[in-house]
Amino acid sequence: MLGTVLVAEPGDGESPRPARIIEAMRHACLGGGKRLRPALVLAAARLFGRDDEGVVLAGAALECIHCYSLVHDDLPAMDDDDMRRGRPTVHKAFDEATAILAGDALLTLAFDLIADPRVHADAAVRLAASRDLARASGFGGMAGGQMLDLASEHHDRSEAEIRLLQAMKTGALIRYAARTGARLAGAPGGDIETLTRFGEIIGLAFQLADDLLDVEGDAARLGKAAGKDAAAGKATLVALKGSDWTRAELQRLVGEAEALLASFGARAAPLVALARYVAVRDR
Repeated sequence: MLGTVLVAEPGDGESPRPARIIEAMRHACLGGGKRLRPALVLAAARLFGRDDEGVVLAGAALECIHCYSLVHDDLPAMDDDDMRRGRPTVHKAFDEATAILAGDALLTLAFDLIADPRVHADAAVRLAASRDLARASGFGGMAGGQMLDLASEHHDRSEAEIRLLQAMKTGALIRYAARTGARLAGAPGGDIETLTRFGEIIGLAFQLADDLLDVEGDAARLGKAAGKDAAAGKATLVALKGSDWTRAELQRLVGEAEALLASFGARAAPLVALARYVAVRDR
């Protein structure tokens, strides 16, 4: 779905789209990656019986936000990375100005997609999904968490402080994925809250696994440089508590996530599989 959106021809009422920015956006979004966030949207919606192109559009909107954040995060002013998903980062494949604009365009495209009537027939539901996406990606979510992350470099932080910045920087979008999939499928309020908590747990686990991979992973498998967190003085729970504690905490979180979904039985198997994948992935 996202690939069909990122084409050079203008949409309804739009001016022609510059081919270079489309090429950079496609480089950022379509060249690999785990697609965990949209997969969570789809799996959560399927748990409650919805599986159609509207849910795919919602997942694509979320992936646009995620990919924009990676494009900007890789810039020299941020983490200054040359490789992403085994390929040159956008500012290396194109240039810094194009990378900034491609990220900006992906951010705004996300809200074009989430507002599409196919996402949900009820405009109020689409508005809620759009508002939640803005909050999950903005200064109270991902962007704010990235600011805390930068401010924590080469500074001691407590476990609670690190958990907060990670819940914002990484966890907010993953929480959004599980919550929104359930909401778009018309799940009861209590079940939406259960899926929201599931997303929170998976978000914490994902960041723990990411930090562990940065310490122990192989750059060739990761598709990006390893060992950068320590070099940059990043505040991580791996650095604070050690690798053994991190692995044990990962298993605890996955167990908690599985227990949350036990009442759904076999229908929750895809979500349980995603939770387990988060803990054992090697890239």
